[in-house]
Amino acid sequence: MTNAAFKKFIENLVSEKAPGPSTTFSMFHIFYALELMASKPTGRNKLAEKLEVGEGAIRTIISRLRKAGLIVATREGCSLTEEGQKTWLQFKKLFPSIVEVEKTELTHSKFNYAFLVKNSGHKIKSGIEQRDAAIMGGAKRAIAIVANKGHLVIDSVSGSIEKEYPEAAKKILKDITPEDNDVIIIAGADNGAVKAKRGAFAAAWVLIGSEEEAS
Repeated sequence: MTNAAFKKFIENLVSEKAPGPSTTFSMFHIFYALELMASKPTGRNKLAEKLEVGEGAIRTIISRLRKAGLIVATREGCSLTEEGQKTWLQFKKLFPSIVEVEKTELTHSKFNYAFLVKNSGHKIKSGIEQRDAAIMGGAKRAIAIVANKGHLVIDSVSGSIEKEYPEAAKKILKDITPEDNDVIIIAGADNGAVKAKRGAFAAAWVLIGSEEEAS
């Protein structure tokens, strides 16, 4: 499945028409639910708590994931099917590193999450689109760092953060190893790690489904 087709598949899980009120969850909640269930079977109440959604939303999420053949529900909780594992692996291929980042001079929030997005540096213009997506996703701020010819670049901020902000670069790169043309999206929030993670996912998601796949 191409990245563009995968993105459409996940977005369709959220936007599927159904009776009743409109959905109160996003692609992030599908992603995060699969991430939790990839580790171990997870009960409905625990999923709702971790995803920070209400009873109605978690019922709908579980229902749609079951209908798509991605999960099964047992006494132990919900777990991924073989198809669900494949879907989660596709997410991991897109975002091979998803880590919390300490507060630094570049990451000012109490909670900061970083997503590594493969081979997407050429899609970053000014980083404003990613910042706006992160804020819409619940974060307070976000930055897009591009790996370019051996340097880590933030448009209009730094042509080499490892030289200009060495301590920040060290903390950001602690658990992330970008290659040329990769992007590190970092989103921050002061009122919860889930909001930071949701913002980082939203900003990273904008980069998925590229112009070359559509051509």
